Amino acid sequence: MSFLVANLPVTPVWVKKEYLYDLEIEDNKLKGEGELVEGTWVTVKSKPGRALLFETLLLEYGALYDKLPISAFVWKEDYDKENQLPLEMLELWDSFSYWISVIQKDSLVGLPCKYQSKDKNFYKGNYYFTIDSCHPEPNILNTGYSELQQEHKSFNVIKLDNGQFAAQPNNRIRWYEQSLIPEETKIPDFNVCTKDYSVETGDKWSLGNNTEYFYKTKEEKEAIGNDQDIEL
Repeated sequence: MSFLVANLPVTPVWVKKEYLYDLEIEDNKLKGEGELVEGTWVTVKSKPGRALLFETLLLEYGALYDKLPISAFVWKEDYDKENQLPLEMLELWDSFSYWISVIQKDSLVGLPCKYQSKDKNFYKGNYYFTIDSCHPEPNILNTGYSELQQEHKSFNVIKLDNGQFAAQPNNRIRWYEQSLIPEETKIPDFNVCTKDYSVETGDKWSLGNNTEYFYKTKEEKEAIGNDQDIEL
């Protein structure tokens, strides 16, 4: 678990040059608009209440450029210029916590998928990696939502067919897998998980005063040798 900043998989990207000029207007247009700068992702930052922020090594400049949103990047140089999505369509939620982890879900890497954006349209792409968050420090007041069961969300980063990247939660994505998922799938009509599950909250099962390696409760010891079920 990283605080504020986490390493990313080595990822070739192209940065939309207007973001490198902080979206400055020059001659009635964005300075650098339509141009790309080749780079590679280095890290991602997570600041609560802000979009995910990416750090990039700009190859032809030998420079690091920090704190750009996911909308500043494309993963291929021949991207679809006519069908680019704004930031709010690429990333549904702001960051939840300063503490994040980055993981590639091996069984999903490269898997085709589509997500539903705020405009209610679906956009297709392939899964790449996931950014997740929590609040691991009990001595710091938790003012975020990452530990609330019903509010916690992951950021699944997707390489979109139009050349952009998206970062979407599980419940906005539908997946395609040729050998496991049927061609026609059901529409998920589930509820969000709101319950916290634990196996150590019962009051009938306790071994605090038992030092045996293969420990047993009093009831289990009494039932040994009997054919009856153990009832705790």
